[in-house]
Amino acid sequence: MSKPRLEGVFVPHITPFRRDGEIDEAALKRCLQFWIKGGVSGLVPCGSNGEAPYLSREERKRVIETVVNEAGGKLPVIAGTGAIGTRETIQLTKDAKDIGVDAALVVTPFYYKHSTEEIYDHYSNVLEAVDLPIVIYNMPKFTGFSLEPGVVHKLASEYDNALGIKDSSGNLSQIAELIRLIGDKASVLAGTADIILPTLMLGGKGALIAVANVTPRLCSTLYKSFREGRLEASGRLQARIAYANEVLIRKHNQLAAIKEALNMKGLPGGYPRKPTAPLKETEKKEIKELLEAPELQSV
Repeated sequence: MSKPRLEGVFVPHITPFRRDGEIDEAALKRCLQFWIKGGVSGLVPCGSNGEAPYLSREERKRVIETVVNEAGGKLPVIAGTGAIGTRETIQLTKDAKDIGVDAALVVTPFYYKHSTEEIYDHYSNVLEAVDLPIVIYNMPKFTGFSLEPGVVHKLASEYDNALGIKDSSGNLSQIAELIRLIGDKASVLAGTADIILPTLMLGGKGALIAVANVTPRLCSTLYKSFREGRLEASGRLQARIAYANEVLIRKHNQLAAIKEALNMKGLPGGYPRKPTAPLKETEKKEIKELLEAPELQSV
């Protein structure tokens, strides 16, 4: 398999569930067409927004297979395969490769606190065990651990299949350091939507962001605008995206908020899987106001 280009705006998308918690594959297919038509550069199932920790191994395989089939080779698919342990991560990554994904997104191990050496060993074992491009995923908000840029540098220097990193720390200084260290070896993607443009201006290659679930066209247009050198227009688009990010991601439980926003747009976002609860009525009102705001209208 050739190494995919990790550039542009990628959507780490939801997994629609029915009220009883079962996966709704028909709903997923409808949502996938919405994101594809929105101009995203790639699809990322079974990440944080896909509620991967709630999915069994077989459910992950079902979701990934649905996405690969729906993408039809027109867009790259980067499957979330991270897990709490190295052995499980390798197995999930092998599953994804067998299905036909273009790359895997591997979050840092969570729950237990690990040393820098243990984190390095985890990723090196995965990179060696599976002949597939790997995107490292730093998500301190959910894991309670922030990956050191030096570890990423070492991995990118030693392994050809270390494709890049999604950094969701929101720390622009850390992203700048990552770009300085590995920008010539691997792609650095913003993992938070409020710093897409700053990341691009520093030399990053794009973004892998939750808000693209709801505003794919807005996000993909920002990337295109930047690539065309229209910085003033890009700044205005970034401000609009940051507003959406504040309401959907920072202010509310993003798993429930994204799904509610999609439902309000007439798409089958479905329900979050328990114990995550749907939004309350007062929270739904804020999402409705966001979607009706001029900033969120089509570009």
